[in-house]
Amino acid sequence: MSVVITKPLSVQTAERSALDGDLVRSLAWTGGMKWVSQILNWAATVIVARMLVPEDYGLVGMASVYLALVALVNEFGLSAAVVTRRHLTHNQIAQINSLSLLLGLAALIISVAAAFPASSYFNAPELGWVIVVMSSSFVTSALATVPYSLLQRDLQFKLLALIEGFQAFAQAAGMVAFAFLGLRYWTLVCGSLLSGVVFTGMLLWSRPHSFAWPRPASIKDALTFSWHVLVARLCWFAQSNGDRLIAGRILGKAALGAYAVGWTLASLPIEKITGLMSRVTPAFFSAVQTDFAAIRRYLLTLTEGLAFLTLPAGCGLALVAEELVAVALGENWGMAVRPLQILAILTGIRAIDPLLSQILYVVGESRFVMRLGLAAGPFLVLSFYFGSRWGIVGIAAAWLAFYPFLVLPLYWKVFKTISLSPSAYLSVLWPAFNGTLVMAAAVLLLKLTIPSSWPMWLLLGTEVATAAVVYFLTVFTFHGERVRRFYRFLRTVRG
Repeated sequence: MSVVITKPLSVQTAERSALDGDLVRSLAWTGGMKWVSQILNWAATVIVARMLVPEDYGLVGMASVYLALVALVNEFGLSAAVVTRRHLTHNQIAQINSLSLLLGLAALIISVAAAFPASSYFNAPELGWVIVVMSSSFVTSALATVPYSLLQRDLQFKLLALIEGFQAFAQAAGMVAFAFLGLRYWTLVCGSLLSGVVFTGMLLWSRPHSFAWPRPASIKDALTFSWHVLVARLCWFAQSNGDRLIAGRILGKAALGAYAVGWTLASLPIEKITGLMSRVTPAFFSAVQTDFAAIRRYLLTLTEGLAFLTLPAGCGLALVAEELVAVALGENWGMAVRPLQILAILTGIRAIDPLLSQILYVVGESRFVMRLGLAAGPFLVLSFYFGSRWGIVGIAAAWLAFYPFLVLPLYWKVFKTISLSPSAYLSVLWPAFNGTLVMAAAVLLLKLTIPSSWPMWLLLGTEVATAAVVYFLTVFTFHGERVRRFYRFLRTVRG
């Protein structure tokens, strides 16, 4: 892609059309490759899960919670700063590149030193060496920060999609090979490391950048913004990983393994869509950060498209969870069904929220996002602890009960900042919500009428087919004009 934007744009008609076209092509390339990657991940997950046991996933899940925290601090929000602060010079970016590497080396040292105390906390002796080995990813991810951010800022999403597709193929193939070699939990560790090495190597080859010794005074603005992003992400980390920490500590490895697999399956249909948005849209919001009309238009259009996909996917997965687990994973994973049903509904709702914080970052409200995380995070973590009295089902239910209250302030701030009415926002959600309600009623009715003697695989296939047909018929029958208008928009910007 040839368009390179280095400063905020006041979007006029011709520029808007060009930017719209870039956005659609970027979403198409990134989304297409992510679905290819998702199919590879689904296949690898099913194959590997049949050769491992819940304790293997639980052990690596404990390490992943700890390492995700260190990685979050290591990244320090520098990637978001490079994408959003479009006035940064070549030398300032070189300083950020060096700072990222120094932080990666520091994270490696700290992680290795803390590995065995962490294993004692979780009462899992094997965990120490798992953390030591996985800690090497801090250096590779640090080297990838600036090249990846520059490709995003330059709107080179076709190239990024190809790199991420090759990364997914390498990880899936590696994990299956390691599982067949009988490496048990090391299968998951080595697969993750292989993925990181492949990804970083291709980024460095595609978009290398020089290094310069960091001077805090020179990059003060970027560091302040990065600090706001870091604190907000730490709060989000505490919220999104507190459930696993509590499950692992209070309920044990087997319960954590079942919960982790339930979370993974619940996230699979949604993860690539939200990941697509988190990779593509910040650069485009940044490009129009001074034009609130353009931001409103992008927010409503993208939210409508997201809702069409994520609301039925989340609800549909919850409806067929029991059959899916039985067919795909086997009877050993039965305890993952109820958390999966609850978390699937949650992920369908969560998928439309990330756009809000992205907008607040680019319009200069990063401090608000940080303060909201500091204020709201502890309540959700406490709810996980309270919910653990009812096992992993209680922890999952705590998510669903409290999460809506955490995002309402984000909606209020975004609507106020960009002058968007709540009714305009809700109107773009209604077609997907209406179709999902009718779909859910149809599948529940089908469950009551199908004979219990049917094999699980046939029941699963029938329910999935029914859900898809009913959803699309409902949307096209009652909201056909909105669908056609959305399609005309895609055709226009594609042309």
